[in-house]
Amino acid sequence: MTGHGGPVVVVGGGVVGLCTAYYLAEAGLEVEVVERRALGSGASRGNAGWVCLSHSTPVPAPGVVRYALRSLGRPDSPLYLRPLPDPAFVRWLWRFWRSSTPAAFRRGYTAIAELNRTTFDLFDGLREAGVETSLTRPGMVHAFLSPAEARHHLAVQRQMAHGRYPLPDDVVTGDDARLLDPALSDRVRAAYLVEGEGVVDPEAFARALGEALAASGVKIHENTDATGFRTEGDRVTALRTATGEIPCSAAVIAAGMRSSDLLGSLGHPLPLQAGKGYSFSVDLDPAPRHTLYFGERRAVASPIGATTRIGGTMELSGNNNRLDWRRIVAVALASRHYLGRWFDDPDDLVSLIRDPWVGGRPFLPDGLPVIDRVPGHDNAFAATGHGMLGVTLGPVTGRTLADYVRTGRRPDALMPFRFNRAPWSGGSAGR
Repeated sequence: MTGHGGPVVVVGGGVVGLCTAYYLAEAGLEVEVVERRALGSGASRGNAGWVCLSHSTPVPAPGVVRYALRSLGRPDSPLYLRPLPDPAFVRWLWRFWRSSTPAAFRRGYTAIAELNRTTFDLFDGLREAGVETSLTRPGMVHAFLSPAEARHHLAVQRQMAHGRYPLPDDVVTGDDARLLDPALSDRVRAAYLVEGEGVVDPEAFARALGEALAASGVKIHENTDATGFRTEGDRVTALRTATGEIPCSAAVIAAGMRSSDLLGSLGHPLPLQAGKGYSFSVDLDPAPRHTLYFGERRAVASPIGATTRIGGTMELSGNNNRLDWRRIVAVALASRHYLGRWFDDPDDLVSLIRDPWVGGRPFLPDGLPVIDRVPGHDNAFAATGHGMLGVTLGPVTGRTLADYVRTGRRPDALMPFRFNRAPWSGGSAGR
């Protein structure tokens, strides 16, 4: 709900913030974007670029906590937990465990799947409006070393999908499995293709959104650190930055891990933790033609431009962006089970790979984002906690939140993503 006194200010220049700004501007509102570094330089930059329906699942799932506990002392594990002497971190893990029941997982999956229904339509709309999304839809190959594991994974996906996206009837096994994509090695003994799944170059997508915003008259403040807000009663009247105030009629906080501090300045911090992911780029011959999911090792590969981006891991080691080279090596070694010996010795990786990256993807304990009005503030909104789904959910988050900001009425699709919900608030419905 906007009012008089300036533009809608969107804090955060990643895919989620930029998409929100785009749809606000498309609706005719005056908009400004504030980003403390360059547009698309945070968690949006080095991720796998997936735009997908079949992997849009909450991280908390049955068995995941037990899996994480087994990773203690093993920095090569796909899911790595390093305990911290921090009561907030312990509380977050307890809430994460509470969200890992089968019932909670099904609720979360359903909520994301319903929100996700129009994702590809929105990407098509952006392209038709002139935004170079870079989206292609080659489909996703799920590759496994074990036919039993592949069939189990497909069965779980079929149970959760409820017809929302196409799935094959069975897996392809034996030597035929690796024929689904030329990059797969002969160690892959089972695989299946989910058609229509997409991939973008996330950095190029963010850049294209920024160009579209600038062309439509949106003012963009890069290298500008937001520090808090000026308020009058229940309304935000200005964004405070390190270089001065920006008067505003409404504010959207979509600043990734920085969101909790900014929301804290409004009296409502969120329990965000950085789920650190790693990636790098490499030239492979043959290169993948599809996005690839490496089932047992939970790593991925994406054809992005002329290179292949390989990524993986979920590291819970505190809110930092320290790059642990052992994690890069672990992802590379995991990929070799499925892509063959594209390198012989880990020491070779320094010369073979480009752009080693680590990003702190913002996670809430139940694995779902918050997309809602900030309690107690008529014109302040939050869009954060998207974890590994920022690119997939960016357009639909932006579109639905822009409707909420414009009308003051929460869209039904956003009910599961409200601010005041279990497991950290006692589960009240909020405003």
